[in-house]
Amino acid sequence: MSTPPDAATLTPDRARALFRGGLRAPTAGWCAGWTQANLIAVPREDAYDVLLFAQRNPKACPVLDVTEPGGTSASLFRGDLRTDLPGYVVYEDGVPVAEVTDATGHWRDDLVAFLIGCSFTFENALAEAGVPVRHIEQGRNVPMYRTSRPCRGAGALGGRLVVSMRPVPAGRVADAVRVTARYPAVHGAPVHVGDPAALGIADLDAPDFGDAVEVRPGEVPVFWACGVTPQAAVMASRPKFAIGHAPGHMAITDARDGDYLIP
Repeated sequence: MSTPPDAATLTPDRARALFRGGLRAPTAGWCAGWTQANLIAVPREDAYDVLLFAQRNPKACPVLDVTEPGGTSASLFRGDLRTDLPGYVVYEDGVPVAEVTDATGHWRDDLVAFLIGCSFTFENALAEAGVPVRHIEQGRNVPMYRTSRPCRGAGALGGRLVVSMRPVPAGRVADAVRVTARYPAVHGAPVHVGDPAALGIADLDAPDFGDAVEVRPGEVPVFWACGVTPQAAVMASRPKFAIGHAPGHMAITDARDGDYLIP
């Protein structure tokens, strides 16, 4: 199966059906106008630490919804969280042990699933404002990087901030900041503009997650907090078990992007 040419115009139900059927693809540019979300699911005994970690690091971990223990859907996601994302990563003791398109065989009755805001939500607004979205232009996954910035820890959970990067023409950086600042529930304004080394990023061509994209002359790398941060914390803190989305392969929800736009 390949990414359909009409991915941008699909409804969430239709997109989720494709993923349930085994299609694996990054979801940037899919289901225009519908909100996408990161997934992290942990045993109930670890859920408070995740919730507190998110509360203490809201820029990276804006919580959109939380399930009951064992829940496989959410108020914002009427599909099945075990099957209706295009990719999952399963962690044991903080180590990725499986990457699957169907997490049913790994799902547990005590898992609490968190849906975390995703910067894909504001990409249509960026494009409408004339700000390029290079990974969509190039048909790639968005590049994501671990930074040297520590998150504020919570219980046994801690780690470093993860960011996504989009190259922006220098003259449009102010527009990118203005547009994305109006979406605080999906990471909001950038956390850094310019020199990657200030974030401890040595090489833009070697992202920790996703794909490298072209940075053209006259463009500035712009960095947004990323909802992969909880998975980086899982890898750093090594809880016994967790399931996350494959980075860039998001949960397409039944909420609208405009629901998270502030005046």
